[in-house]
Amino acid sequence: MFVVAVIVICILLYIQGTKNFRYWEKKGIQYCKPIPFFGNSLRKYLRKISPTDQLAEIYRNFPDQKCVGCFESNHRSLVVRDPQLIKHVLVSDFLHFYPKGMNMHETEPLMNNLFSADGDLWKILRQNMSVAFTTGKLKAMFPVLLDQAKRLDEIVLQCSENDKEIDVRDLMARYTTDAIAACGFGVDTNSLNDDASIFRKLGKRIFNVNFRDYLVFVLKFLASDTFKYFNFFAPEVENKIYGIVNSIKEARNDKPIGRKDFMDILLEMKNKKTIVGESLTKRDENGVPQKCEVTIDNELLTAQAFILFGAGYETSAASMSFILNQLAYNKEIQEKCQREIDTVLEKHGNICYESVTEMKYLEMVFKEGLRMYPPIGFLIRKCASKYTFPGTNLTIDKGVVVLIPLQAMQNDEKYFEDPDKFIPERFHPDKAKDMKQFSFLPFGAGPRACIGQRFGILESLTGLATILSKYTVVPSMNSKRKLMTDPTIALVQNIKGGIPLKFMKRDNIAFAG
Repeated sequence: MFVVAVIVICILLYIQGTKNFRYWEKKGIQYCKPIPFFGNSLRKYLRKISPTDQLAEIYRNFPDQKCVGCFESNHRSLVVRDPQLIKHVLVSDFLHFYPKGMNMHETEPLMNNLFSADGDLWKILRQNMSVAFTTGKLKAMFPVLLDQAKRLDEIVLQCSENDKEIDVRDLMARYTTDAIAACGFGVDTNSLNDDASIFRKLGKRIFNVNFRDYLVFVLKFLASDTFKYFNFFAPEVENKIYGIVNSIKEARNDKPIGRKDFMDILLEMKNKKTIVGESLTKRDENGVPQKCEVTIDNELLTAQAFILFGAGYETSAASMSFILNQLAYNKEIQEKCQREIDTVLEKHGNICYESVTEMKYLEMVFKEGLRMYPPIGFLIRKCASKYTFPGTNLTIDKGVVVLIPLQAMQNDEKYFEDPDKFIPERFHPDKAKDMKQFSFLPFGAGPRACIGQRFGILESLTGLATILSKYTVVPSMNSKRKLMTDPTIALVQNIKGGIPLKFMKRDNIAFAG
């Protein structure tokens, strides 16, 4: 009887672990052949390939398909690789694809943040937090941001004087950690000089996915209902972020202090106790969105602080470090950047908000870096209701996850000539009309486009302008032109072995400020 019971259990588990595997075959579209329980994700679960590289592989293996079926364990996923269909997912038919589906059971407090929340919670948070990123707010933040850039300058000066190689991936992460902590939360972390600062340690831990984190990630996908109360983020991460937020709240007596930074805005929301907005899906008989409200408690406030910090520092650090590596190997482009920076700074006298926004070639360089290596190499959406893609015979059901392989598409010669070459001029305004719509999406698009896009660009351009105004970045003994993605990182991309480079102080600079 025992043997029979074991056999029956194994058969039932097998059926459960493969029950969706004929889904795409029945839909009549090409798909990646899955293996029981793991679908197409075994190598990802074993940390042999990153999610971005896995999607790029699928993208390349089906060059003639507009979309390709695949499986995350037993969950149905669709890789959409056609810009026109992507437009429908992100913009035209947004109401069918508003969820990301990342907080599967809404049981983890930190996942109720603006990035991963869905439905009315996301909509109301978005409406109320957008005020943090207006032009006026960015201009007010700039002097604080510039203070962090000056500290960055001091570190680079030391490296150049000592002819010292430095991992710019780590250096930029310390700069952006200080920038987001100071601009967003009014905290001087000084991570540039103290790698053991509490914000830097927290940032490292969030994105350093250890065995425990990965095990929870895999278990939640293999058996989401069984492990729904297992949190993605480890207790030490939760404890640290709650501790930081509580200490900032205490220092401000739990109310705004007039800084108008991210923390002030969050405290304004909390002091209202409830925030009100228009419902995403609920409408009255006239089709007008109904009013709905969200109660802001300490957990929800902390979740927003958590994502503003995490997203605000890591993505910009990834972008800046990759761009510096490209400039080290593209001397002519770097010199053209420096000439523009010198001209603009000679006009303004120093680095300021207005001077940074005038550096149009530097912005093109930044965009080209994002094209080749977007910090988050894919977008994820979840189908909210049965949907037929226009111009196709494909209808998908509620719950199907849609994956958009940004990096693969942005490095496809179909959309970008010589995609392996670093060519900032492809983003010249005169060429914008020639670019295929929805082929370049480093910040996403539509209602769920990155809310912090403007701050991220400003933070990055300020750091790059500060460095290039006084220094030339060059390859060092351990530098590599072709960088390898770390497969153990789940979301924001990182480089295996870091990005070691050297800085040389420039001579005869027209602007010496």
